[in-house]
Amino acid sequence: MSALSASSSSDARGEAFAPRYGAHCDPAGGVSFRLWAPSAVRVMLECEGQAPVAMAQAEAGEFVARLDCPVGSAYRYRVFVGDDDTGLAVPDPASRALRDGVDGWSLVVDPGAYVWQQPDWRGRRWEDSVIYEVHLGAIGGMAGLERRLPELVELGVTAIELMPLAECPGTRNWGYDGVQPYAVASYYGTPQAFQALVDTIHAHGLMVFVDVVYNHFGPDGNFLPHYAEAFFRDDVSTPWGAAIDFRRPQVRRFFIDNALMWLLDYRVDGLRFDAVHAIGDRGFLLEMAATLRARVGGARHVHLMLENEHNQASLLGGDAYSAQWADDWHNVMHVLLTGESQGYYADFVGDATAKLATSMGEGFVFQGLATRKGEARGEPSAGLAPTAFIDFLQNHDQIGNRALGERLSQLADADALAAATLLLLLSPKIPLLFMGEEWGSRRPFLFFTDHRDALADAVREGRRREFAEFAAFEDPAQRERIPDPNAPSTFAAACLDMAEAERPEHRAQRERFEAWLGLRHTWVVPRLAGARAKGSEVIGEAAVDACWRLGDGSTLRIAINLGQAAVSLAVSAPLLVASHADVAAALGVGQLPPRRCAVWLDAQEVTL
Repeated sequence: MSALSASSSSDARGEAFAPRYGAHCDPAGGVSFRLWAPSAVRVMLECEGQAPVAMAQAEAGEFVARLDCPVGSAYRYRVFVGDDDTGLAVPDPASRALRDGVDGWSLVVDPGAYVWQQPDWRGRRWEDSVIYEVHLGAIGGMAGLERRLPELVELGVTAIELMPLAECPGTRNWGYDGVQPYAVASYYGTPQAFQALVDTIHAHGLMVFVDVVYNHFGPDGNFLPHYAEAFFRDDVSTPWGAAIDFRRPQVRRFFIDNALMWLLDYRVDGLRFDAVHAIGDRGFLLEMAATLRARVGGARHVHLMLENEHNQASLLGGDAYSAQWADDWHNVMHVLLTGESQGYYADFVGDATAKLATSMGEGFVFQGLATRKGEARGEPSAGLAPTAFIDFLQNHDQIGNRALGERLSQLADADALAAATLLLLLSPKIPLLFMGEEWGSRRPFLFFTDHRDALADAVREGRRREFAEFAAFEDPAQRERIPDPNAPSTFAAACLDMAEAERPEHRAQRERFEAWLGLRHTWVVPRLAGARAKGSEVIGEAAVDACWRLGDGSTLRIAINLGQAAVSLAVSAPLLVASHADVAAALGVGQLPPRRCAVWLDAQEVTL
């Protein structure tokens, strides 16, 4: 598992990236400040220990100032809107760090001061990716993740994907309520501590991906509407309120520079862009991908991933985005594994087996098909490489958005889940695991926040109302069982229990994951570049047979039977691996047993 490295490097301590907005340490000394506040008539810069400074008006609603102050200085802006003579004190929306939370003081940070211990790290190929999704708090913080790195390398993981890190209200949050996208959440640590964590992860040969949220701001601590009303649209709304106005160059620059900050100042290897369907601006997405690749891609590998309900195949591949989270594949697999049919799973119940065949062979199920709501969704995807899709059986959303946060280990038949796992890990698509999945954790991953006062009450009651339409929670008394997102106990319950991983039954499952990922890295990954689907077909109820032509011309074949009865299956290539010990004998008589999966690789190099 080699990483791309330069033979020599001079960037152990490089010049920090300077986004247009925020506070930046000038190489010649001093700190420059820039704020876009088009609704304000004037702005004062307040720095602790110094007299307030009137910021000069620059172009198009921008205010600028320069001040001699050391790294670590606390500052904020006082914005005056209309005839208000008092003004409102607000943190910098491009703060690199904050003191006292989302409505506290910003801190001057010099990202270029960190001395990198892995200056020659240039990343890894996309085809190498086996992604392990982590909530940094629930895994024990930076120190907890660092302790687990050796075992994740041994498992076969090649990339750590971190749920959003931006500053959120309180001391714990999933990360999607962020209001300070440039600031590493203070409850995780300092910016330099995160740089050191990335450095350590790279030292283990692993990539780092960060989940970023550009479709909305959280409900607490967002002051932009007060002094930058133009940041938002008044004609388009989203589930979180007024839509962000990506038509404006200042807004586009704010977010593109944020993405560059993660890639350049923190040297992460990739970004996962949350729910871009709620951004609703294709031009912005293409501009962002082109800018990121032009600025960073020549020097090292950069991987850009989308979550996108619109299934826009035209955004994937080439110089655009590397891959999309394959929600369609997950949803149909979940239906077949659990029999659930409520909510968005209703779109995958009818002809579920045919939908699985489509997903295995073409990526998206919805390629222009109408949903249960009558809305056409998606673009044709059959021409895309299988590596343009990130498959998963579980992730933070699919577990945590359940009322009680149950994992598949509690919902699915164990044999069927093993078969599905083999498909996930040996498929030519990119596999993603959620923390604890590798040992079959039975701990819930619950939705948690740390909101204040009335907002905390609204979040708790709103979440319980969300599940009122589900049969299990029609009774108000049953809805009271849904954990309060703001309770400390909810967060505690969502944290990994490493003692669980050491129990014999869980150790056995982890060993199986390790063996199967070992086969992936040995036989599949070296052949992934240039892979294309050859076809997939339904071979029985809940049973599909699919083939892919790999980059070296060999053929990978996977058959899965999630049904209740054996299906007929003719085979000729040597069996690479099966989910269960009884599969080989059954295949000898032309049968694939129920709740089983088998993988073949037709290549001369395969020996049994």
